[in-house]
Amino acid sequence: MSDDRIVFAPDDVDLTRSPLRRDLSEPTYVLGAFNPALTRLPSGNLLLLVRVAEALREPVRHGCVRSIRWTGGRYVLDAFPADAADVSDPRFFSLKGGAYPFLGLTSLSWLLPVELSADGQRVVAVHYDRAVEPSADYAQYGVEDPRIVAIDGTYWMTVCGVSGGRLCTVMYRSDDGFAWRSQGIVLDHGNKDMVPFEGRVGDRFVSLTRPLSDAWFVAAPDGAEGSGPSINLATSPDMLHWRPLAEPALQPLKGAAAYKLGGGTPPVRTKRGWMMLYHGVEKQGAVGVYRTYRALIDAEAREVRERDETRPVLEAASALIAPIAHQAYLPQPVVFTTGIVADGEDWIVASGEADLACRLTRVAGARLD
Repeated sequence: MSDDRIVFAPDDVDLTRSPLRRDLSEPTYVLGAFNPALTRLPSGNLLLLVRVAEALREPVRHGCVRSIRWTGGRYVLDAFPADAADVSDPRFFSLKGGAYPFLGLTSLSWLLPVELSADGQRVVAVHYDRAVEPSADYAQYGVEDPRIVAIDGTYWMTVCGVSGGRLCTVMYRSDDGFAWRSQGIVLDHGNKDMVPFEGRVGDRFVSLTRPLSDAWFVAAPDGAEGSGPSINLATSPDMLHWRPLAEPALQPLKGAAAYKLGGGTPPVRTKRGWMMLYHGVEKQGAVGVYRTYRALIDAEAREVRERDETRPVLEAASALIAPIAHQAYLPQPVVFTTGIVADGEDWIVASGEADLACRLTRVAGARLD
């Protein structure tokens, strides 16, 4: 395959086969088909679990702004007074006058399995019959940003469940990569980027976590690391019950461009430890500039041995989405890396490009190992 390309985009989704069609007749469109999980199937083919953000074509009607919600096994439309909402962002609307910042999504996300050839060169099949959609009220506004690991013959997938009460991490399990069974919530409110390691450390499962908050206490003035969203570590005996480790793995560095960090790919085992790609966000505009960086965690998953935020592994590439630039909606460049598999001496890296499409990049092993 070419070194860097878009492999799946909004126009590749057949919305006549969307799970929302069971209950909604309102016209919808694909706001983004992006942030895919990536794994290798028992057949040797690659599998993307693509986040499909499906939005109403007419979100504002009759003086109300509308959103899609799952409840009791079906999809319904909710309406809120438009004069009490800020609808300037195509991704969400904010309701004015509340005790807290209340947001509503303009889309609902579900996951579409897209099977690729073993080298990622072509789409083999799109498995609409295996779509992963909300199945509980803690995901009433959708399931987002999956990550997949294969450990001892079992596939595990984390997703972010979005609801009016919480942003939580939900764990799924599969024997074949297609039939996914929800295991319920494993991390509660504010953990959007839970990313398991692809393998055990001794008898433990290990995961990256990234708690969020509306405010942070100031860091010690004599330290190199600052406050803000950081990447932490947690361990589990069974992938369901998690205990945080005391020390954060990666915190924002004072004076660095990246003021916010979050997990990207599942950490994978290399000769020198666990290699991971993560995202760093530079403050700019409403969204920020997202880049992908590399870090190396020691073999015992206790500490970060290497990190480098001076040289990104990936940056947003506007040329890749030039043919669909008319569908782009973000004001800043964004690449959000979510999956990695080995392919000979190289790595194939999956990312969401511009919150719009799925990008595959071949990266030489020598650059990342």
